[in-house]
This record gives sequence, structure tokens and C-alpha cells, in this order.
Amino acid sequence: MATTTAPPDLTVQTSEGTVRGTLADGVRTWRGIPYAAPPTGEARLRRPRPVQPWKGTLDAAHYGPVPPQERGLPSMGAGRKTPMDEDCLTINVTAPLHNAPPRPVLVYFYGGAFTIGAASSPAYDGRNLVKHGDVVYVCMNYRLGALGWMDFRRYSTPGRPFDVNVGLADQVAALRWVQRNIAGFGGDPDNVTVFGESAGGMSITALMCVPSAEGFFHRAFVQSSAPATAYGPGLPEKWAGTLMGLMGVREQDAPDALATLSAQRLVEAVGRLTRRVTPESEPGARAVAPVVDGEFLPLHPIDAFRAGKAHRIPLVIGNMFREGALFDRVQDILPTTVERIDTMFARTEPELKDQVLAAYPGYPARRAAVDVGGDAVFWLPSVQVAEAHSAHAPTWSYRFDYAPRMANLLGMGATHAMDVPAVFGNYDDGVGRFLTLAGGRRTAVSVGNRFRGALLRFARTGSPGLWPGYNTGTRTTKIFDSTDRVMLDPHRARREAWNGYRGFR
Repeated sequence: MATTTAPPDLTVQTSEGTVRGTLADGVRTWRGIPYAAPPTGEARLRRPRPVQPWKGTLDAAHYGPVPPQERGLPSMGAGRKTPMDEDCLTINVTAPLHNAPPRPVLVYFYGGAFTIGAASSPAYDGRNLVKHGDVVYVCMNYRLGALGWMDFRRYSTPGRPFDVNVGLADQVAALRWVQRNIAGFGGDPDNVTVFGESAGGMSITALMCVPSAEGFFHRAFVQSSAPATAYGPGLPEKWAGTLMGLMGVREQDAPDALATLSAQRLVEAVGRLTRRVTPESEPGARAVAPVVDGEFLPLHPIDAFRAGKAHRIPLVIGNMFREGALFDRVQDILPTTVERIDTMFARTEPELKDQVLAAYPGYPARRAAVDVGGDAVFWLPSVQVAEAHSAHAPTWSYRFDYAPRMANLLGMGATHAMDVPAVFGNYDDGVGRFLTLAGGRRTAVSVGNRFRGALLRFARTGSPGLWPGYNTGTRTTKIFDSTDRVMLDPHRARREAWNGYRGFR
């Protein structure tokens, strides 16, 4: 007797209304689902508010507009014709063809220095994760730049208050939506793994220290975070004033300006602030970042991890071999010159300068200076998180050393963001395709399969497998390369030289 298979269920009832998805390339997708009310009008620069339920069925066939940002390559978030709007708080779900016993859920936070990025970027297409990993994949938009990551509370008035950490609060609202609704898409709300790269990784290490996010995710896989990138009090207020000055806005006019200025005007001013001002005045700091406000984010993340007050969930955290090399060539915002490094130490821990720089043979040569900047911003605080969290919850450390031939030809090696096509298995287009144009595709795919396999095992079991956990005795670290290996305490001399460094806190 012939058997028939029920058609995939594309209509799902969410807590706000019914959504209908699409079927393509062997997966089901739902795109552009609102998870919070539009953050516009009086809701601009305020914490996200609940969505008003809708009537009928929402057609979830298309991505929502991307958050306001500078336009560039579509793979970075916003191409020349990409729809863009402040009304951007939408979430996307990709799931296997049929619901089965609830599947692990992977929630991705995109990078982009908190100023660019979007869930619709083809770089973050989760189809390979879903098809080969048997998981449910989620990615959401969150507010960027001044509209999401700056502190304008000094300009609040009784009639026009401004909140802080609204971009971080967007992410919490999205995770809350996942808890309420993911079962309808075949996901397990009790098995949610968050993962993210760069600003996405920073978001996760901050969210692990946000009390209102507790219980919304159960595991964290963190790529190239800069966990020390959170500030307050002092610097965020200063940067807000600098931004107003860059736009020619007087102090007394700031409340009205923040309520009425176009998003494009704010985007342009943030670009000047983050590329021209802070790299020289506070090298290594980011003017758009989580704010230690004493309430939503009560403690600096490094301090929270050390005090055991971060959410005690399994954590995988790691970095690229040379994080700073990308910024030296593409986005000149790190302390990768002698002048910026001198300023960085003068503004933070001047007594450590000679000790740290002695651990970088060849300094002040350019390569050594680039490594100082990359280590200060990315590697060192990631090590600090790993060593602190390992005292309270299972923790694993990795380093991604593999560089496709093109990356070596460009003089960057295994640098920032080159693990993104690896974790998604997307080497057929965009950055992944470019990196393999000069050859080495087979090896790149193989390394990516192993790296992605660690993420998927972690999501299923709570352990990435294949290498021991991290502790301050051995500091065991997995090295992903053309041939993987395990090392004990990589860069020990550098780590010890940086001991006591706190940065711009």
C-alpha cells in the first residue's frame, strides 16, 4: 500500500497571531515576524514594548527592514537597495521540513561593531545548520548605533525620557519571544543555545550578566567577543555629549534633537565618532556598546563573571589567531599603532606598558603592534571570562587558526570574522566564496565542518566534545586548523604580561 507524507506545516500560531511561512531548499522559513512594537515616535530610545496582536494571518515570506546603518555590502547588513527603517524589530526562524520531538534551538546574534549588521544578511543563512544539524535556527534584528547602544539619559525630561541599553533589551525581548513561541516551530524552549561573533559575541557575554535574561538561554557559544566592551559611569555620558557636538546640537536642544533627528543623521554622526574620535581619544574602547547602568546591566561583565554572578550555563568561548589583522587592513578602529597603544596605556594602566610590550617580540614593528591591539580588545578579556566562568560552570576554550590561502595572500592570516563562513558552512557565496577563490576550498570546508560540529554537539549535549574543559590549572584550548590539536595555555607569556590590565572600565 502506498504511503503518503503529510505536507510541511507552514502555518504557526504565535502569542501575537498566526504566521505563514514558506518552503524552499528543503527547509521551512518564517521571516520578518515582529517580536516587539515599532521603536518609533515616543518609543524611540526606549526599551522595547510588546507587539499588538494582529488579526488574520501574517505573511512571513520576506525579511523585515534592516536597522538604520551605513550602507555597504549586503553581506555586512545593508546593500544599496536593502529596505531600512527604524521599525526593524523582527525575528526569523528556519526549521526542518516537519516537526518531530522538539529540536535544539540555535539563536544567532550578528556582529558589526554594534553599528552595522542584520539578520537578513546572506552570511547568516542558517539552512546548512538546519539541514545537517537537525536544529531550529533563529536570528533577529536589534537596534544599532545611537538608536540602540548609547546613553542619552542625561538629556531625559519628564515629558521625553530616554532609556539605556535598548539594543541589549531588544535582544532580551527576542529571547523572550523564543521562549513563548519556538515550540510551535518544532523547537525546544528548554534547550536554547545562543551563538554570535564579534558584537554578537559581546552581546552574549553581556546578556550572561543581565538578570532579566536569566533562563531564556541555556548554553552559549561565543566567537571573537570583546567582553570588556561595556562602560559606565563616565565615558558613555561623555560620548553622548561628543555625539551632540558632532551634529552641532546645543545641550539645551538635545532632548528635542534626539526625538526628531533623522536616523540617517544619527548614523552619520556615529560613524564619525567611532572611526575618528574614540580610536584616538580612548583607543580600544567603543562608544556604542553595553552600558553598566547598575540596573539592567548591574556590573561590568568581567566583574560579574569573576564574582560568579553571570548565568551559570555551559560556555564555549574563543578567538581567531590574529584578531587585529582585519582592522589594520579594513576598519582602522583598534589600538594597532604605537601612538594609539601609548595613549591606551596612558589612559588605563601605564605601569603595565613596558611589561606587556616586552611580551611581543619585534615591537614596535607593525605586526607586533597589530597583535597588541587585537589581544587587548578581543583575546585578553575572552581569557579573563574563561578563567572566571570555569570556576562556576563548564567552560571550553578554542582558537581558530585556519586561514584560507586568500587571507594569507592579503597578509591577514586567521583574523576576525573568518570563522563566520565556517560556522554556517557558507563557502558558496559572499565572504566565504571570496576567501576560497585562490584555492584551499576543500580544507576550508573540512575545518568548517569540524568547527560547526562542535557547535552542534554543544547544542545537543551541552559539551562540544573532543577536547577537555578549561580550567586555570591547564587552560586547555582547542586549536582549529588544517590539522586540529589541543594546547595548554597558549600564549602564556602574553597572558602573564597582561595580568592586572582592566582597560576602560
